[in-house]
Amino acid sequence: MERLRIDKWLWAARFYKTRSLASEEINKGHVQVNGAVVKPARELQRGDSVQLRNGPVTRTVTVLDLSDKRGPAPQAAWLYQETAESVQLRQHAAEQRRLAPEPALALTQGRPTKRERRDTEKLRDGQW
Repeated sequence: MERLRIDKWLWAARFYKTRSLASEEINKGHVQVNGAVVKPARELQRGDSVQLRNGPVTRTVTVLDLSDKRGPAPQAAWLYQETAESVQLRQHAAEQRRLAPEPALALTQGRPTKRERRDTEKLRDGQW
């Protein structure tokens, strides 16, 4: 197999759960091949560099092999090699998310009570 559609390859390499999800992400511009935004029908070759964003995670991988069949995860890992820079950035981002404070902890007292809300509305309306 010399060439394969990128949406099929992303599905077979287990980056996305379905081909339709892979196609949607490609259409949104979250996938680039060799630095260019592509369409789902773009044919992929061995040696191509694929940059994809899946949520907050951005990965850059090099295509090692092509497969149009989705197999187990260890087999799918043989289809690509993630660049060292991509691994480092992904680990750094995961560490930042882990160390980030919980958003709810940023609030000093949590949600206002019913009484506090009424008092706030009175202040806003000028009744005090």
